[in-house]
Parts: sequence; C-alpha cells; structure tokens
Amino acid sequence: MTTYDTVGATYGRTRRQDPRIAAQIHTALGNAATVINVGAGTGSYEPPQTVLAIEPSSVMIAQRPTGAAPALQASAESIPVADDAAEAVMALLTVHHWTDLAAGIEEMCRIARRRIVILTWDQNVNRTFWLLNEYLPEVAAFDETRAVGIDRLVALLGGARVETVPIPYDCADGFGGAYWRRPEAYLDPVVRAGMSHLAQAGEEVLRAGLTRLSDDLSSGRWHERHADLLDRETLDAGYRLLVADL
Repeated sequence: MTTYDTVGATYGRTRRQDPRIAAQIHTALGNAATVINVGAGTGSYEPPQTVLAIEPSSVMIAQRPTGAAPALQASAESIPVADDAAEAVMALLTVHHWTDLAAGIEEMCRIARRRIVILTWDQNVNRTFWLLNEYLPEVAAFDETRAVGIDRLVALLGGARVETVPIPYDCADGFGGAYWRRPEAYLDPVVRAGMSHLAQAGEEVLRAGLTRLSDDLSSGRWHERHADLLDRETLDAGYRLLVADL
C-alpha cells in the first residue's frame, strides 16, 4: 500500500490544476512532443502531449479524469518502459515520497530523451512559512525528515536550472502553501486531507495548532501579524521547478 492509498482519496476535489503554475511547467517542458509523468497522481498539469502516467497508487489512478493519458501502476524507482521512451519526463511534488531518490532520478534519465522537469520545494524557505513556523512546528519537523535538498537533486540530474514558482493568492491547487493569504482554509478537514504532510501528521497532532490559528483568526491577531501578506498577489513559499537538459 502506498501513502496515497490512505491519504489521497480527496485529491480529485482539492488538487486541481492552477493555470499560472501550469503555464510555467508547460513552458519548462519546451516543445517536447511526448511527455511521461512520473508520480502522476490524478494527472494535474499533464500537457496534451502526455503519452503515459506512472503512478503507484490505485486510489490516485482511479481519480484521473476521463480522457487523461493512460496510467501504468508502477513506482518511480522501477519504470517498466523502454529507454528514451519520451522527449520529456516530469515529476511534480512527488520526489519526497520516493523510497530511493537516486534510483528514481536514474530511471527518469533513462526514459527521457531530452529534458526532465521536477517540481519540489526548498525546505530552507518552506520551514519559515507562517502555518508551519507559528502553528504547526510538528509538521515542519516531519517535513525535515522527508524534504529533498535542491542541491542534491541538481547533482543527481547532472545539473539543472532552478526556477522559483510564485504561488498566487487565489491558487486553485490546494497543496500545502496554496492558502497563504486564505488562512481559514487550513481549518477545513477536506482541504487538509489534500495535503500529504498534514494528512500524514494526523488530527491529534494538528489539533492544538489549528485551535490557536482559529482563535487568532477570530480575534484578528493573524491579520495584524500578517498584514504584509494581505495586499500581495503572489508569495515565494519555497516551491521550485528544476529543468535539466540531457
């Protein structure tokens, strides 16, 4: 059983593609005529030229929309396709779940002819995000155990360009940092279920911090403390896009 067999049941509802982030990812893929998505989940951000999705969780595969690329149930560490199978291979917010990062990157390099695109986060930036820093330090500590260093990824890829992915205030994709200007959303259990680090932590671990957040929202303390965020259009919450040419 994979992580997403137990925590991924709501992804089809809360983890929808954001068009601005999609545009950055699709630009990074360049003019690749064929794309394979590794750790594909429900298929968000797959461009029309996606020919195959690799996903270990049957729960996630079942949520892929009609018309999405065919999905193969397999892990990143052992992808059962031929060498040079696609011009570009992408992996979005997935590398931190892999059991053998080096093996997964090696497999991506094997099946990609021209380019690899990876969306991940920089823990050095993400740990300062107000939700984790002020309310859920236990979750920040958990992220420390699973975050993949940007430098390590670049080294495994043999070099890569690193782009900051600014998160819009009204981001349609409900990942961990998406609601930086909409703090009330973190009090919604359905929203939290779509964030693996919160879902895996469990409600008991989250309860005290979320109660303090609720109190601070009711009293206005959160808005006073984070007044600088209220007029911002985007935020650097640590999300990074790595683009490697082979």
